[in-house]
Amino acid sequence: MGLFQSQPKEREGGEVRRPEVHVDPHIQTVMLERRLAALGRLEEHLRLNGYALEGNRSLTQKRYDPQDPTLKFVETEDELDFLCEGFRSRRALMSCGHAVTPTSLTNWCFKQLDDGKSRFMCGQTGCNVEWSYEEVCKMALLTPEEKKLFEKAMSSNAARANTRPCPGCESPVVRTDLFNLRVHCSVCSVNRSGSYDFCWQCLREWKGPDPRSDRCDNDGCCNQSVETLQTCPEMLLRSVKCPSIRACPTCGILQQLDNRTCKIVHCPRCKKHFCFVCLKVASYHPCSVAAPRQTSVPVWQKK
Repeated sequence: MGLFQSQPKEREGGEVRRPEVHVDPHIQTVMLERRLAALGRLEEHLRLNGYALEGNRSLTQKRYDPQDPTLKFVETEDELDFLCEGFRSRRALMSCGHAVTPTSLTNWCFKQLDDGKSRFMCGQTGCNVEWSYEEVCKMALLTPEEKKLFEKAMSSNAARANTRPCPGCESPVVRTDLFNLRVHCSVCSVNRSGSYDFCWQCLREWKGPDPRSDRCDNDGCCNQSVETLQTCPEMLLRSVKCPSIRACPTCGILQQLDNRTCKIVHCPRCKKHFCFVCLKVASYHPCSVAAPRQTSVPVWQKK
């Protein structure tokens, strides 16, 4: 018998499975370790690639529970499996409508953290929807250890979030006015013998008047987080109707509630507590009226 043995397709739980390739567990582990060691983060990548070492050398992957009624399963391709690794799980839809597996979603979110991001955006071309941290935890099947690693990276990246590369020269530029999207690049201004400003949001040369905190006049410049806050469905929380997604009033990260009764939310990014209904400082007193839908994302005023 050769090292690789292909199995025919079979139907399991109503799902047509792809042909599986069985690899000697020891060989598979060695191959995985070599690939991850080259990245310099063997332990972290091993966890966040959706694998868990069990016993001596066996490997398992994260898989959705096919009986989970809260997931919407589809038979389409895993749209975040950019390396065509064929993760062995049913595909389920994210809130933006794209299909993922828990492992591909974990990988994609880890890449965003590794790139210095502190928010999670869909990776499909043309889809800039921001996912809430709660949705990522649920759909990526994050373990307690992974959650700690994610939250630590989110906080660390957020502390450096006021620096972005200039679209003209790639030099790091600091945003000094957190309420104005227009940012000045001194390097490009010297090289071009004229003032060069760009939009902090769409990363294109600035168009239109300023100061602006919502958008510039470039086509397509918009705040996807605000759109999510404006269009998310409503829910009943403690008999009060309110949006199902809120931006943390301290740091602005999106938070989502699914079928829970406690209105107090702990933000994994800024570590603050707030009331999901009225958006005020955490209090267990009942709220009779919900705060309206947020029309802007709060800017974190770190002290």
